[in-house]
Amino acid sequence: MTEFEGVAETLGQALTKRGYTHLTPVQEAMLRPDLLDSDALVSAQTGSGKTVAFGMALARTLLNDNGRFAFAQAPLALAVAPTRELALQVKRELEWLFEMTGATVASCVGGMDMRTERRVLERGAHMVVGTPGRLRDHIERGSLDTAGLRAVVLDEADEMLDLGFRDDLEYILDAAPAERRTLMFSATVPRSIANLAKRYQRDAVRVSTVAEQSQHLDIDYRALTVAPNDRENAIINLLRFYDAKNALVFCSTRATVNHMTSRFANRGFSVVALSGELSQNERSHALQAMRDARARVCIATDVAARGIDLPGLELVIHADLPKNREGLLHRSGRTGRAGRKGVSALIVPHNWRSRTERMLRAANIEATWANPPSVEDIQARDRERILADPMLTEALSEDEQAFAQELLDQHSPEQVAAAFLRLRRAEQPAPEELLNTAPVERPKRQRDDFKNGVWISLSVGREHTAEPRWLLPMLCRAGHVTKHEIGAIRIHAKETHVELAPDSIERFMEALGPGQKVEKTISVTRLEGIPEPPKDAGPRKPYARKKPYADKKPYEGPKTDAHTPPEKPKAKPVEAPAKPSPKPKPNPKSNSWSKKIVDQADKPVEKPKRDPWKKKPERAAKPERPTKTAPKAKQAQAETDARPTVRGVPQPGSRPKLGLNFKGGEAKSDGPGGKPRTKPKSKAKGKPKGKKDFKPKFPKGGRKQRTQDDPGSRPLMRKRVAKKGG
Repeated sequence: MTEFEGVAETLGQALTKRGYTHLTPVQEAMLRPDLLDSDALVSAQTGSGKTVAFGMALARTLLNDNGRFAFAQAPLALAVAPTRELALQVKRELEWLFEMTGATVASCVGGMDMRTERRVLERGAHMVVGTPGRLRDHIERGSLDTAGLRAVVLDEADEMLDLGFRDDLEYILDAAPAERRTLMFSATVPRSIANLAKRYQRDAVRVSTVAEQSQHLDIDYRALTVAPNDRENAIINLLRFYDAKNALVFCSTRATVNHMTSRFANRGFSVVALSGELSQNERSHALQAMRDARARVCIATDVAARGIDLPGLELVIHADLPKNREGLLHRSGRTGRAGRKGVSALIVPHNWRSRTERMLRAANIEATWANPPSVEDIQARDRERILADPMLTEALSEDEQAFAQELLDQHSPEQVAAAFLRLRRAEQPAPEELLNTAPVERPKRQRDDFKNGVWISLSVGREHTAEPRWLLPMLCRAGHVTKHEIGAIRIHAKETHVELAPDSIERFMEALGPGQKVEKTISVTRLEGIPEPPKDAGPRKPYARKKPYADKKPYEGPKTDAHTPPEKPKAKPVEAPAKPSPKPKPNPKSNSWSKKIVDQADKPVEKPKRDPWKKKPERAAKPERPTKTAPKAKQAQAETDARPTVRGVPQPGSRPKLGLNFKGGEAKSDGPGGKPRTKPKSKAKGKPKGKKDFKPKFPKGGRKQRTQDDPGSRPLMRKRVAKKGG
């Protein structure tokens, strides 16, 4: 039986060697009998010893009866952490905790050589700690055997979901055996964590060691209101005021981290940066510099600082405010660990105060609102540190005493002390002057200020469109008073009563002059006492007790239903048409194509309906228009018909019968079949070869006229050619 009840003997020896005297609440909760070999969903404060807690829980599942491990082969337990730093930290914690059990702990994190990790896994390991992405790669490549897993631990599960590792976590949990033990540790338990636990845990026991109302009791929250341009100066004064051994400054972007790192390094701070753009070696060197006290300030982003453990971290500064309550708790949880006190300072611009107050209420945190430390506050704090420095009370060595006596022989004690102060201040960055961010509290205007006010009357009222928005500036301009010296303004139908402060009435009346007028048409009269409303004003119109549209009937919807077709309207009776009047007789001299005049009154009221699918009746052809033949044309035609022909061929000495399309020329009878043909036209002279003759589309005479032989031809218009510049 060890001094730690319920802990294996080998683990108890490791705890004693580490300096543990008692267990934390979360560690004691994991040793409860009802949690033996059962799944658990644990919510505990960051820095409460969760790594040692689930290490002791795993020991009850993995260790043999003798409290040791057998020969290492396939992994027995798998621990998943959100970041590389947290995974390596968990590995170190498990190594010293299981030091006397013969355990082999391997790590699989991003940024490391994957071939080296594969060789370590091939040699065998009892426990494997890694990040979700790298563990999934090893499982897919077959280098990590999950068939023998007895337990899976998800450390900082809520952070892993926030970082987008849900798919990787589900893949790892699906690859693990169904008969396994699943432990989930999270600072908060949002709905996403509850759903994940419901899917992959069996009858999980909910463990909560710290109430939400008592979270982070070891952390002093301070909200400092600053001007937006004084954010960096306020952080410098905070670092100087607290003079913490280790301080962590949170920023939202990498660019802000780089900018602040350069600014603080130039001011004399020993600072390191921690962001996602750094390699694993650079991140390890930065954290080691903080642990070795070579650097005192670490400026980091949210993602890069997840899960890091800096021993002795005393101050956390939120340069950029967190997005939600979970981010605030995770950031602040870096300090106040293992029973130590810490400070979490929020730099709040003026326009972010209400939003910050809502976030603090959501996190059940009470913060102290104040201004950043000023130069006087920092100097006073420096004096306290110097006076309380233990070096002033230590005994002097012989060399120190001889040198001190030599200084006192050459200089006065005041000069030696002043030189010591100058050297001390030269080693530290100088504080910054800040803008006055204290809110200006203006005294509220009370009605008692006009208890003995003097009233005046203006000869303008509601009938003259009098309104306070133009009466007030007019009175201030004409009477040389301010708006704070003017009290109540009562506008009536024909006059207006205004209240003035007692000490300003004489100045007001003197500024108006002998005419006592504010403007040409507005006169002022001083009244005695409080004026009564004019009698002709009548009682004030009472407010309407009902809404202006109370009598309006509510909308009853459309008159016809949209699903039923509306009823066809009944046809109106058609009146009998009147007897048509006799049609006018056609005039024989009128044009045959002109429209006939028809009296519209004689037509029936309704036209016969036509079937849309029935073809239109074809129109009758227009009758041929009789044409008169000229006497000369008749005589020429008679002479042509009288000439002799043989089989239709004109004989020599006779003229051929001219047709309608004849264009001139002599006819020849050597054509095929004895048919006459005209002589082909020769090409125009002077034109280059290869080009066709230009033939006008229309004859020179203009459009083609209708004739009796071609009644169906349509008139052809000459093609118009646009003139240039027309």
